[in-house]
Amino acid sequence: MDRSLRNVLVASFGFLLLFTAYGGLQSLQSSLYSEEGLGVTALSTLYGGMLLSSMFLPPLLIDRLGCKGTIILSMCGYVAFSVGNFFASWYTLIPTSILLGLGAAPLWSAQCTYLTITGNTHAEKAGKRGKDMVNQYFGIFFLIFQSSGVWGNLISSLVFGQTPSQETLPEEQLTSCGASDCLMATTTTNSTQRPSQQLVYTLLGIYTGSGVLAVLMIAAFLQPIRDVQRESEGEKKSVPFWSTLLSTFKLYRDKRLCLLILLPLYSGLQQGFLSSEYTRSYVTCTLGIQFVGYVMICFSATDALCSVLYGKVSQYTGRAVLYVLGAVTHVSCMIALLLWRPRADHLAVFFVFSGLWGVADAVWQTQNNALYGVVFEKSKEAAFANYRLWEALGFVIAFGYSTFLCVHVKLYILLGVLSLTMVAYGLVECVESKNPIRPHAPGQANQAEDEEKQTKM
Repeated sequence: MDRSLRNVLVASFGFLLLFTAYGGLQSLQSSLYSEEGLGVTALSTLYGGMLLSSMFLPPLLIDRLGCKGTIILSMCGYVAFSVGNFFASWYTLIPTSILLGLGAAPLWSAQCTYLTITGNTHAEKAGKRGKDMVNQYFGIFFLIFQSSGVWGNLISSLVFGQTPSQETLPEEQLTSCGASDCLMATTTTNSTQRPSQQLVYTLLGIYTGSGVLAVLMIAAFLQPIRDVQRESEGEKKSVPFWSTLLSTFKLYRDKRLCLLILLPLYSGLQQGFLSSEYTRSYVTCTLGIQFVGYVMICFSATDALCSVLYGKVSQYTGRAVLYVLGAVTHVSCMIALLLWRPRADHLAVFFVFSGLWGVADAVWQTQNNALYGVVFEKSKEAAFANYRLWEALGFVIAFGYSTFLCVHVKLYILLGVLSLTMVAYGLVECVESKNPIRPHAPGQANQAEDEEKQTKM
């Protein structure tokens, strides 16, 4: 097996194990810990920590520890969050959420940097276009990574499936579910029926073990990225501490980044809506918590399959077509969710919505990361740090207003942000088509050959 592909697979399966645990926990936070909004507050705090770390930590840690060291250290924060759930309270979930958030931005920046460099290195050796290999590697990664939602949610559904079946709610009590949910309903819903503590502990034990295995796999089998860089580019020169620290903000001199920040912001908002509002106000409220896992499996499966499909198709259609597909799919889902009144006998519809949401989310996950990696090839660490910063801000906003805005208001917000996002993205594509030679980042205007690669997207 080719060494580059082997490293991509090791990273992919490491993230699969880690996010089998975290993805399952995130989907259940708003339902398991609904008292006083502890679950969504923990998630909001988590992404607040991610937002702060995105400003400074990723370039600094990657420069000092390398991509492999950064990934291992950051993964430990995810394991700590799983352990914190064993003793769920404001004094355990909030601190471990902060710890996870601080490690999340460096984790994803290191992963994206690793895949981008690996793809470009292999493309150079094989005589292929760098952007095609980067797209392909991101497709492979997200195919495996997104399946973590299948396994994590399957585990939670099987464990919580041992909970006694809930009775069908009267019609008048279902009026507080779906788009009309304002979190102020006094009627009892299926969301109030919590699994036994023994089942919760069983689930957390499985998730914690999965996270520990992820750390061990990366530590044992992933080739350090600096070794790959030395083979293709030679030794990297030492960068001053403050230059590394501030590189995230210096990239805002590039007007393309100022327009593209809406892509990760929307990505965070729509993921936050699915994992918080859809799971709680639609699925748990109507069907019960034991169905959350099954519905999210449908989302994760379609997301995973579409991720690898888009990685291949983008070579022929270009990314703009995929972005339009993602936007149209999400707009259609949002309008339908505004009009739909969920009922227990609409079981198939719950899966249709989650599946379509996965079709669109795969666009944002694969194309956004590949776009940042290609456009800002010479400032990868800083670019991906900015990407995680704005995606984290989207999550913070989504979970922050989760407890005091009605669901239909949140859907209107998503529609508005998506519209602005597509306009901004269209402007970037328009500018790129009219200016075929543009620098990767400030101060690199003379690197003509690299600039030409950047614009051939």
